[in-house]
Amino acid sequence: MGKRHETIGIKQTIRFDWMQKTVNLLMAGLDQKAVRQELHDYLSEKKGSGAEEERGKTSRSQAVNILMNIWVSPDQELLLFRDAALTFLREHPSLELAAHWAMISAAYPFWFNVARQTGRLLALQDQVTHKQISTRLKEQYGDRETVSRYARYVIRSFVAWGVLKDLQVKGCYGKNPVLKIEDARSAGLIFESALLATPEAKIPMGLLLNNPAFFPFQVPVVTGDSISRSYDRIELIRYGLDDELLKLYSA
Repeated sequence: MGKRHETIGIKQTIRFDWMQKTVNLLMAGLDQKAVRQELHDYLSEKKGSGAEEERGKTSRSQAVNILMNIWVSPDQELLLFRDAALTFLREHPSLELAAHWAMISAAYPFWFNVARQTGRLLALQDQVTHKQISTRLKEQYGDRETVSRYARYVIRSFVAWGVLKDLQVKGCYGKNPVLKIEDARSAGLIFESALLATPEAKIPMGLLLNNPAFFPFQVPVVTGDSISRSYDRIELIRYGLDDELLKLYSA
């Protein structure tokens, strides 16, 4: 599906208010050049990344590039999804966490994979560590120092977004209360993000309903039929007796 699945990309902590600011500028009708300049001005007033222990100066240009790649000028194959996410935000402002989570997961699948490993560990225990998460990620991305370092930026972003919390022991994190998603249309948005974050662009329905990458959310029990009816970009495939698979039509 493209280089998105091969690159790590998240090279610093991304704060939730930066995502909100980007969307607000986009919804206000500013063009790409104007949004980029406004983001530079906005971040120039911020000190650091919002993660207390982050070392060194935040690269403002790097942060702006990441934000632009997520919401303003994503890959061509993400444009329809971006537009759907903007519509979702207008209709469901109380679920903005889900919209931002979906968009960053699609644009940067590394985020999705860090979330998946985090959720897997939290399903087994009450707290997780950076070391545990990065060890699992290295099985997928290789034993590179950059994997551990960039995983830390994503984990710190999870804390900045309020889906994880720092515990007393440094490098240990606990889970915060989840956001409840109540209908198929809303669930479809994060399901589509998972499909976009997966190279094969197809996932069994059971794995979507219980996907550990959605650990910040309470996902409703919905059927493949309801998702495919709500989303014209998602196709339902039945196999076996009662098994269902969701895939992107373009895949």
